[in-house]
Amino acid sequence: MSEMTILDNHSDKPAVAEREAAQRTTGFQKPGFQKPGPQKPSSVLDSFFQVTKRGSTIAREFRGGLVTFFTMAYIVILNPLILGGFSPENAPTDVAGGWLSAAQVGAVTGLTAGVMTILFGLIANLPFGLAAGLGINSFLAVAVIHEVTWPEAMGLVVINGILIVLFGVTGARTAIFKAVPKELKAAITVGIGLFIAFIGFVDSGFVRRTQGGPPVQLGEGGSITSIPTLVFIAGLLVMGILVARKIQGGLLIGIVATTALAAIVEAVMHIGPSSADNPGGWHLNTPVLSGQLVSVPDLGLVGQFDLFGSFGRIGGLAATMLVFTLVFTNFFDAMGTMTGLAKSAGVSYKDGTFPRLKSAFIVEGLGAVAGGATSGSSNTVYIDSAAGIGEGARTGLASVVTGALFLGSMFLTPLTSVVPLEVAAAALVVVGAMMMAQIREINFSKFSVALPAFLTIVTMPLSYSIANGIGVGFVSWAVISAASGRFRKVHPLMWAVTLGFVVYFARGPINALLGV
Repeated sequence: MSEMTILDNHSDKPAVAEREAAQRTTGFQKPGFQKPGPQKPSSVLDSFFQVTKRGSTIAREFRGGLVTFFTMAYIVILNPLILGGFSPENAPTDVAGGWLSAAQVGAVTGLTAGVMTILFGLIANLPFGLAAGLGINSFLAVAVIHEVTWPEAMGLVVINGILIVLFGVTGARTAIFKAVPKELKAAITVGIGLFIAFIGFVDSGFVRRTQGGPPVQLGEGGSITSIPTLVFIAGLLVMGILVARKIQGGLLIGIVATTALAAIVEAVMHIGPSSADNPGGWHLNTPVLSGQLVSVPDLGLVGQFDLFGSFGRIGGLAATMLVFTLVFTNFFDAMGTMTGLAKSAGVSYKDGTFPRLKSAFIVEGLGAVAGGATSGSSNTVYIDSAAGIGEGARTGLASVVTGALFLGSMFLTPLTSVVPLEVAAAALVVVGAMMMAQIREINFSKFSVALPAFLTIVTMPLSYSIANGIGVGFVSWAVISAASGRFRKVHPLMWAVTLGFVVYFARGPINALLGV
């Protein structure tokens, strides 16, 4: 498919007033933001990605791409732990006893993330990184493979991706996006900000689950007792100070500096990884370099999927319900994420849309197809991209940088795993605070707007799902609007999607009723 076929030239030329409004309303302080004017591109690279036009610089795009990679790099380590293992004893096994090799999953995770992020940057020209979605990979490992084999599960992921691409090509996804009220779009952005901040708090150990008490608590027993969590706090303060002082490269400097601190602490104290016997250890990555720095990736999982095998194994109805769940999760999770990121980057229009909207939706759908085809799970836009945007990234050039680093990560897994999760978590909290500024776009004095917006915002972190937050917002907005005498003001597509979300939330009882 040619670029001309895919590209949606939904005016990549926002008016000066709109661009200035975007600068005022976005939660980010744009380092060195250049006012629109008669500035000419400084190079072919600048012209192709419209770097100067969007008020950025080549250096800032490279820096933003680097920051996005560092905040997303954990997926190269985490995805193999969720989907695979080093033996059948420590890996999720499917209905036939099959399992995925962690080394192979790690290789295809880097490969697919790299290719799709570069493709997204070149075609959609937005600074968004793509990688295996944590919601869907967990769903596959926990629920789906107990009914089908791994190749059959990945075939369902491919079908899910094909459907999403079709929604994008036909314009259905764009139409649904435009039907969402602007206040609800703002609430989605705020909810995502709160969500990623909560992810940072949990990943760092700053907030923990409790047994028999409140759902979560501060640290261990209400106290900060873990050295890695103290490193997180130090990183949070350092990054916060650098961003507050508008230091260019503040987030990147903070990530590098805090990683160096973590490496020194580990070298002196030998804390080790977190485990049942060592709850105060580093989460996911221990900040040390192993002796081997380079490894050859094993891409044996590429093409190992069975497109329609699950329909024969569990029946058409059961397989269709699994696809429905995948599509709804993928579709609205990505839509909400891209809404928030576009606003944060200052490239969204007054109605919440953004340049090359249709292109972005199509490429994101292709990410789902590619993820299933390589057995690395559906690839989708990552909210962690907000870290690179906070660093100043505004164009697809940053995505190309991020994608190239993901391709390199296939060979440099030891280097990828140097940055501990506690450091990446600090960056997420800082970015979450930035995104909260969008709350000013919501009129809380009007309760028919306030309640759906509030429910959207709080449901995302509390249910640990962007899609759940969007669904609750859609349903409550439609019902409250209709009951308030504003039935006709709710777009017909909003009603259609609301009905879909009702089915989505009730899929458990529906499956039981149908005997699926």
